[in-house]
Amino acid sequence: MNINKELNKICSILLAKTIKDLYPDCTIGDAFIGDQLANESGFSYCFKLEKRLSITDLPMILKQMHKNIDRAFLITYKTISKKEALELFKDNKFKIELINDCTNDTIEIVSFGDEFNDICEKTSIAKLSAIKQIKLINIAGEYWKHNAKNEQLQAITGIAFENAKDLEEYEAIAKDRSERDHRNINSEMELFSFDELVGPGLPFWMPNGAAIKYEIDDYVHKLLQRNGYDYVQTPVLGTQQLYETSGHWFHYRENMFSPLELDKVVELLRPMTCPHHILCYKMKPKSYKELPFRVYEDAILHRYESSGSLTGLERVRQMRLIDCHMICTPNQIKNVVMQHYKIIEEAAQTFNIKLSGIQLALHDVNNKEKFFDNEPLWQQAENKVREVLKSMGKKEGVDYYEAIGEAAFYGPKIDMEIKTALGRNITAFTIQLDFLLPEKFNLEYIDEKGKISRPVLVHASVIGTLERFMSILLEQNKGIFPLWLAPQQVQIIPVDIKTHGKYCAKLVKRLLNELIRSKCDERDERLAKKIRDAQIKKIPYQLVIGDNEIKNKTISFRKYGSEKSEELKLSKFISMLKKEVKIKK
Repeated sequence: MNINKELNKICSILLAKTIKDLYPDCTIGDAFIGDQLANESGFSYCFKLEKRLSITDLPMILKQMHKNIDRAFLITYKTISKKEALELFKDNKFKIELINDCTNDTIEIVSFGDEFNDICEKTSIAKLSAIKQIKLINIAGEYWKHNAKNEQLQAITGIAFENAKDLEEYEAIAKDRSERDHRNINSEMELFSFDELVGPGLPFWMPNGAAIKYEIDDYVHKLLQRNGYDYVQTPVLGTQQLYETSGHWFHYRENMFSPLELDKVVELLRPMTCPHHILCYKMKPKSYKELPFRVYEDAILHRYESSGSLTGLERVRQMRLIDCHMICTPNQIKNVVMQHYKIIEEAAQTFNIKLSGIQLALHDVNNKEKFFDNEPLWQQAENKVREVLKSMGKKEGVDYYEAIGEAAFYGPKIDMEIKTALGRNITAFTIQLDFLLPEKFNLEYIDEKGKISRPVLVHASVIGTLERFMSILLEQNKGIFPLWLAPQQVQIIPVDIKTHGKYCAKLVKRLLNELIRSKCDERDERLAKKIRDAQIKKIPYQLVIGDNEIKNKTISFRKYGSEKSEELKLSKFISMLKKEVKIKK
């Protein structure tokens, strides 16, 4: 599939003219959407209009776009002075702002005949007839310049192609993406929910989702315990003084919930556990022999996300994070980081998630507001992490790239990325080195020479927040879970509920006693429909029970996605399932 960026750039201008034709009182904005230029994956345009448009208006808008193509406007490009541009767009406050923001002395303009002008760099497209296929995708709210402090406009997105074949290929990809959208999968599997009465971004884990969550939690707990991590539980609140000490109050305040005053003490819902785990370390003096100190917690965290950024489970305001902290000597950094990298790697392999890249996130020496101002400490920390990655690269084939300005405010970090179904690289797992918090909290240990020394803090998780990890899993597997993770592992389907229902109830009880998540379909429906519904729910095993099964004391089963039925003694079937669960196939 070929996406012509210049063609889509001109199509965004065509969309702007079309909106202006249909709604003369609108004020057009610019060809941006989200944090990407529209023409990187299609086209878009934002505009201010009193009338609220909906997706049902898109066919009418598309029809007008084709009419404008048929009018065969002469496309011309020219460069004018800022002063001329300000006069040309004097009635459009958005264009005036863009012109004033421009650091150049001139502005590039595109014109469709004598009817329409817009700000646009010159392209190779000379005729609108080059646009052969257009698909309008969506209409949604968009803050001007992607800033929630600015007014909200409307934005239409779409994509244009030079031929029908590319459009067909795009629609096939779009269909696959829709099938992988965790929100669409959730509508079939009933994993999670939100309720306005509780508040936006606060997820409910429904029975099916909670079952998956339990298995993920259990796996990660055991993985960490096998590697010497100790489990702790700490309060969900912390005082403002705690976060002033850690620096989060000054660097992370906009992402924290409003303070609560309790008995004249100002408390906050915690957005992370590191200050709490540091206090666990400080409960008593430590010797170098007790390091590294490794703790983890299945923590409830609260982070304020703007309402416009909340997207299913990808971004929420309350989340679960199995958060890990390691406090070690400087000489132990390499081994501590390498060990945790291997833990993440093992988890990724278990869940069949492939890493697409590794980013070494560094500070920006010129940004004193975002990063704490101690250049020698930053250089020491970044060199340590770089040394670890280079060492790992020789042994494990690990490759990485460096990103300036992407570090946390307290230290550099290793971001392990995966590629989404949309082709975007996102951070799934993180290991962060921190020299700052040990200074702020005055952490100490007695070294081999009996002297007081400063340890190093390492922040890490195994799977990231559970909510985002669930959205990743659903996208990767389209909701088709292996047996050990499936919310319902067995569906028992009686041929006739009156005749076979009692026996099926005994089977359910037997399987539940073996901790195999099972249910019986007791609906008065046709057998074929019950089997089809079990397939739609992606249940790994479906057992069909009739006269022969009861007579022979066997079960007839089929696996998800298979048309073939097999027959086994119940005891052998249970052994087969328990083995499959144990090896986490």
